[in-house]
Amino acid sequence: MRFKTDLKNIRTFSKLVAALNSLEKIAWVRLDDDTVRFTVIPDTGSQVWASLSVDLIFDNYHLQSNEANNTINLELPLGPLQRALRSAQGSNQASLRLTKRDGIPMLSMTIHAMTKEGAQEARGAFGAGGMRGHNGNNDLDPFGDDLFHQESLELTMKREREKVITQDIPVRVLHPDTVETIMQPKVREPDVNIQLPPLLQLKAISDRFTKLALTTSAGRGGSGPGGGNAQNPKLEISANMHGSLRLRLVAEALDITSVWDGLENPDLDPSQLAMPLEEHPSTRFKEEGPEKWATVRVDGKDWSKVLSVGRLEGRVIASFSDDHALILYVYIPNYDDSSTEDVVTYYVSSYSA
Repeated sequence: MRFKTDLKNIRTFSKLVAALNSLEKIAWVRLDDDTVRFTVIPDTGSQVWASLSVDLIFDNYHLQSNEANNTINLELPLGPLQRALRSAQGSNQASLRLTKRDGIPMLSMTIHAMTKEGAQEARGAFGAGGMRGHNGNNDLDPFGDDLFHQESLELTMKREREKVITQDIPVRVLHPDTVETIMQPKVREPDVNIQLPPLLQLKAISDRFTKLALTTSAGRGGSGPGGGNAQNPKLEISANMHGSLRLRLVAEALDITSVWDGLENPDLDPSQLAMPLEEHPSTRFKEEGPEKWATVRVDGKDWSKVLSVGRLEGRVIASFSDDHALILYVYIPNYDDSSTEDVVTYYVSSYSA
């Protein structure tokens, strides 16, 4: 069993891991020839299923196992991985490989970076044209006759000033049969599909509502109808098939709402549906007009963690199953290939009214 790769798009990878780590400290990672899958299933709260193409975050990718498609399954702590990726940002090169230390499986990240002093000296000694003072005129070059082999002082300085950091992340190698028991939740066909406004904007308002509910409930020593209790305020999220999204908080002495209009309801692909488009629930919701809303109720604190994925800056499609569940499809742009997108899927269950 072998796994070794260079890292690329480290900033994107780091943002994804930070978003996952906000929900749960452990992830199941499935590596194969074509994809990298991250699965996060907390004891309570929202679940995440991320499927990424290998070339989004890896380069010079080498994988070998006895399973089909060279599959390797790992249980991975997200906190140490997030810290390692944070150290790798701005590095010259970073690589990741599966190894063992004292018989314990490890993901070992090796980071090559210039020391602060080395980077400053390199910037001071060299310009775009090479050595300081060289202007391409052989009359000013004492070695212009090429009788001497020119060595790169920059390369020598790099060797002397480069530092190598290795961070080991303990993992568990999982048996394929164990991983097969991890199943995505089954949900019915959505009633409403809508593209959400920027998640960081939505998060700021959601957090304000949650904080207000906590402050009000604590001040009155109780809880309000539909607002949860002092520790778990609930938010009501609704959308229609006419481009509107509504966020509402109903708690003791509180009933506040924020509405977004002019959002896009993406068209469905009839070839991907299990029924004719005219019979799809979203068609019925659209025909019944803008007052027909699909609604879910979410834990305010958990919802805030979900919205932290907004740091990836991708477009997000929300699928509402009225009074049942909310599924978020977060599309991550592949900057090397603008025609492809990777997707992170969040499953958020609705609380009873």
